[in-house]
Amino acid sequence: MEKTPTGTSVGVDDPYSEVDSCDHLAEENRCRFAVEHRDQDPEFSLSLEDDDYVCPVTGDEEEEGLTGRWSWSDCPQFRSRDHDHDCVRCGLEERRMAHDDTRPLLEEHHLSYSEDSSHGSGSPSHEITVYLCRWCHAKVHGSWARVDDDVEPDPEAIAEKEGRRSRELKEMEFRTADELHDE
Repeated sequence: MEKTPTGTSVGVDDPYSEVDSCDHLAEENRCRFAVEHRDQDPEFSLSLEDDDYVCPVTGDEEEEGLTGRWSWSDCPQFRSRDHDHDCVRCGLEERRMAHDDTRPLLEEHHLSYSEDSSHGSGSPSHEITVYLCRWCHAKVHGSWARVDDDVEPDPEAIAEKEGRRSRELKEMEFRTADELHDE
């Protein structure tokens, strides 16, 4: 299983197996990075220019699946960050409290570290992140728990989420001006 630079588990054997799409992928399977950030990697942008900036991993839009000549790991500008706000392991949904500094229920979990993670000095690998609830995050880093385990949310996680929901409902209750003034 993949490890962090400090040796703890990240919960997957292959981080790329958790990837649905690259963050730079635009309509018609074009690479947004190559078009909008030419100055950051001109060589990469020029290599895609002849193919009308079609992503070399996804290939032609009309074909099913990843049909390009590269894999995700071959692309120098690949990045995949989860934008769903629920735990990929247990499904717990985020419940943020506005104007409150309480710790979030979900945390970003990095699946990818430097290539030579044993010394922490290797070249940086691709950014691949997903969301895990605090409870699943601790289990993945503290044991042999895997990101793709099919589990139910921890009872403490459900209690915390429901507590936040109760506070939201209480805040939405209608109170007259007299009641607010009395408080």
